[in-house]
Amino acid sequence: MPNSRRQTALTIIVLAGLAISPLAISHYNDKEGPQSYRQSWFALVAANFGPMVSMVKGEMPWQEMQMAGYADQLAALTTLDVMRGFPDGSDKGTTRAKPEIWQNKPDFQNKMDALTTAVNALKTVADQGTDRKAIAAQVAATGKACKACHDEYKSKNYLY
Repeated sequence: MPNSRRQTALTIIVLAGLAISPLAISHYNDKEGPQSYRQSWFALVAANFGPMVSMVKGEMPWQEMQMAGYADQLAALTTLDVMRGFPDGSDKGTTRAKPEIWQNKPDFQNKMDALTTAVNALKTVADQGTDRKAIAAQVAATGKACKACHDEYKSKNYLY
């Protein structure tokens, strides 16, 4: 009998989820979907990378497990296709992205690929966890890869 109750509860949960999902979709702003997608991706990158930088700088306690966890999350984020957030025409609206992205997409893609490479190297060294200098060096290299895009492709003024 307990198994039957579990199946019933699971069925109710699944049906409730299906009934609620149209409501969640109705809040999606289809006029600026790509902007929302890429801004969310970059916010998650910052939420994981920021604490790593703070640990390296000594602004928060060094915790090997957290460092590895942040690196794992960054690596997972780089498996998402962030470029789908930059289709032609999405340089307008609510964005910090400079028009130069769309004028030179191959260079932008190369910089995003360099970020992925740096993040994967950071994950490898952070997962080993014992060499703080190596982790700090790779955090710096990852920051440099991030900055390469910011310098050329991110507006300093929000919503220009």
